[in-house]
Amino acid sequence: MIERAPRTTAFGLSAALTRVGVAALRAKGPGGRARWERKNYAGRTVELYAGAASALAATVGAGRIRPAAGLAVAVAGVCGAYDDVAGAGDPRRGLRAHLSALRDGEVTSGAVKLFGISAAGLVAGAFLKERRVDKLLAGVVIAGAAHFVNLVDVHPGRAATAVLALGAPGLLRAGPGAGIAATAMGAAAAVLPDDLGERAMIGDTGAHALGAALGAAVVAGNGRAGLVAHAAALVAAAVYGDKVSEAAGALGAR
Repeated sequence: MIERAPRTTAFGLSAALTRVGVAALRAKGPGGRARWERKNYAGRTVELYAGAASALAATVGAGRIRPAAGLAVAVAGVCGAYDDVAGAGDPRRGLRAHLSALRDGEVTSGAVKLFGISAAGLVAGAFLKERRVDKLLAGVVIAGAAHFVNLVDVHPGRAATAVLALGAPGLLRAGPGAGIAATAMGAAAAVLPDDLGERAMIGDTGAHALGAALGAAVVAGNGRAGLVAHAAALVAAAVYGDKVSEAAGALGAR
């Protein structure tokens, strides 16, 4: 019988910390409210507090279970935050666009994010797994999951919903992976109502952090066969990133 208490605790703590974080950031508005506001796809003004708050909650929750996982989530969130600020207004999306710019000598915020999150994934994988091949696969899964959640973040609620859907199977496993999955899901559930209501968006900060947490959950809960399967799927999603984003946008389009 699967122990549900640790999962429930991880979910609840993450959700509560996210809501507290949103409230605290909204009250303080570090740097002024303008820094924490963006226009969404429909031209509506939305808040970015949810992204930072969910990233912090996922970092704390994952780090409580596996410090290396918390490190990966933290770096993913910081890299995403950098892109939210430095890359605001840049229409380029996806792996190909940023690598193409890099070949032309331009280091985009997306490229910084790509290499930063990849490095963090490899470092975390080195601590989470014992064998060299598994360490490498773990890094690919963590970075790939962070990238995937960001790819589907094209309309309100898409990324948070994806985290809830993709994290749910991990709850059925025993071990630390289930707790990390519950942490990601708790943060996603906490921001989903405001995200769907177009009052807030999690941005790259939240999407990458929650995605990295999902990847860490997969790494903690799977052996080599599972890592290979997940890595292959995530690499394919990265290669066909434009199509993944289009499909996510088409789902439930209004």
